[in-house]
Amino acid sequence: MKTAVEWYSEQLKYNLGRIVINQDWQLFDKIIQDAIDIEKLQIMDAWNNRAGFDGVLTYTDNRTAEDYYNETFKKEL
Repeated sequence: MKTAVEWYSEQLKYNLGRIVINQDWQLFDKIIQDAIDIEKLQIMDAWNNRAGFDGVLTYTDNRTAEDYYNETFKKEL
């Protein structure tokens, strides 16, 4: 599985000519949003698959992956 950054880099390299020549900024915005969505899913997957060092789920945090993501990464600056 590619990380969101690897996927974004690949997409940018593949599409950069079209974006610049045609000034297709909607495509650029879509690529960015898709990378953000991939990153969110990867973070949520990591949250759902977390386990203690012994391989057993030892956390008492009952937040959902969505709650964790929003509380951690959607903070207002």
